[in-house]
Amino acid sequence: MYLLKRPVILWLFLVCCAGLGCRGPRAAFDPGKKYSPAQLERDYTLFQNILEESHPSVTWYTPADSMQYYFNWGRQQLNDSLTEPQFRSVLTYVISKIHCGHTSTRYSKNYLSFLDTARLPLFPISIKWLDNDTILLGNSIQRGNQVLPRGTVLTTINNRSLLRLADSLSNYIPSDGYNENYLRQTLSNRGAFGGWLRLIDGYDPEYKLGYIDSSGQEAFVHFRLYEPRRRDSIKHNAVLPAIKEKLKRKQRREDRRFDARSIQIDTALSTAYMTVNTFNNGYQLRSFFKNSFRELRKENIQQLVIDIRSNGGGNVNHSTFLTKMISNQRFKLADSLYAIRKKSQYGRYIQNNWFTGLLFSMITRKKADGFYHFGYYERHYFKPRKKDHYNGQVYVLTGANTFSAAALFAGAMKGLPKVKLIGEETGGSAYGNTAWFIPNVHLPESGIRFRLPRFRLVIDKNKPKDGRGVLPDIEVKTTREDIMQNRDPKVELVRKLITTP
Repeated sequence: MYLLKRPVILWLFLVCCAGLGCRGPRAAFDPGKKYSPAQLERDYTLFQNILEESHPSVTWYTPADSMQYYFNWGRQQLNDSLTEPQFRSVLTYVISKIHCGHTSTRYSKNYLSFLDTARLPLFPISIKWLDNDTILLGNSIQRGNQVLPRGTVLTTINNRSLLRLADSLSNYIPSDGYNENYLRQTLSNRGAFGGWLRLIDGYDPEYKLGYIDSSGQEAFVHFRLYEPRRRDSIKHNAVLPAIKEKLKRKQRREDRRFDARSIQIDTALSTAYMTVNTFNNGYQLRSFFKNSFRELRKENIQQLVIDIRSNGGGNVNHSTFLTKMISNQRFKLADSLYAIRKKSQYGRYIQNNWFTGLLFSMITRKKADGFYHFGYYERHYFKPRKKDHYNGQVYVLTGANTFSAAALFAGAMKGLPKVKLIGEETGGSAYGNTAWFIPNVHLPESGIRFRLPRFRLVIDKNKPKDGRGVLPDIEVKTTREDIMQNRDPKVELVRKLITTP
C-alpha cells in the first residue's frame, strides 16, 4: 500500500510547486497609482446606480433635481486620471449631499493596509470650532522657545482664512440633516481636521499658522508635519508563561470595557455618574446595566448622571434596555421603519447581499406603498422594566458626538418627568435616520468602499423634519475660557443643580 501511495503524493507535491512557481512574487501596492477616466467612470456609474436603487433616503433632505446636479458634478471631475484619495474625495463630496450620517466612504482594504504601516507624517494641530465662528487651537504646540497654549485664537493657515477652510472641509462630511453642530464637532475631534485636510486638499511641506497673540495682534508661527518615531523593537520573552499572557489579555479586555462603560457612586451626595460611550456589542452592556441599577437601588441613590456625549451609537437593543430602566411610560422606537427593496441587482458588489434578501423576507412585509416594512418595531410598544427600575432624578449629558442609537436614547428621555437633558444638540437626528442594516459596497476598479444603509427610520412623524438633532433642556456650550482652563461646564452645571437646595 505504501508503494502505491508514494507516486500519488509525489505528483501532488510537484503540481503544488508548479502552481506556486507560476504565481511569482505579489506586486507591491502603489498608493500613488492613478486610475484612468474609463475605470473611474465604471466605478462611479456603479456608485450612483446602487445609491439610487437601494438607498432609501437619497432625496430625503436634498430634492431629486439637486441630487442629480451633485451626481453630474461628480462625473465631471473624472475627465483625468485620479489616485485613490483623489477619487475618494469626489465620492465623499457627492455622498455628503444625501445628508445621512450613516452613509460614508472608506479607502480600499489595500490602501488602509498601506496607511497602517506607512508611518506617514501627521498634522500636528487640532482645532476647536466654536459656534460663534471662532476657531481655537485644540492642543498646545511648541516651536523652539515659542509655545501656543490650548484655546489660542487661530486666524489663517498658509495665508488662507482658517474659518473658510474649515467651512470648505465641512462640505465633505456626511451628517444627519442640516446639523451644523455635528459638522463643527467632527472637525474638532482629535486628529480630524488634519485627516480631512489630507483627503481633500493634501498636505503642504510647511505651514504658516496665523493666531492672535497676548497683545491682541495677529502673529505667525511656522510648523512642519510631524514625523512619527519608529517604534522601538520590543523584546519578548520566548518562555513567557501562558498564564501571564492570559492575565494581560484579560486586563486589556477589562480596560476596554471600562473605557466603554463605567459607573461611579458618591453615597455622600446620593449621586451616581454613569458613562456610556458606546452601545456596540462586545462590552457586556446588558449585565453592566443590570448590575448598576441593582446597586443604585441598594444604595438608594437619588440622582443619576448619564454621560453619552461620546456615544456614537451601536446596537439599538442596548439603548432600548437603558431606556426601559428609566422611562416611566411605554414607548415605541419607530412610527415607520422600511427598506425600498429586498436585494440589489448589483449584489455581487454589496456585502452579504444574498443574506440581506433572506433576512428581509423573514423580518419585513411589503405594504401598499411598495416598501418593505419592519412591522415589529412599527407596532411594538416597550414597557418600563419593573426590576430595579430607577425612579430618581436623571441628568443626561448630550453633545454633537451623540449619534445614532445614542440619539434615539436621548430622544426617548426628552420630556420625561424627573429627566433633564443637559449639554448640546445631538449629532443624530431627532426626526429619524437611515441606518439599521448597513452593508459595505465594494467598487471593483478602485477598491473604494461606501456604506449603504438599507432602512429609513421615522421615530415620530409628528416631529418636524428640520434636520436638527435632539435639543437639550438646558443648553451648555463650551467657551474659550473652558478650553484654556480645561473645564467641563456640563459637569459643573450638574454638580451645581445637585448640590444647590
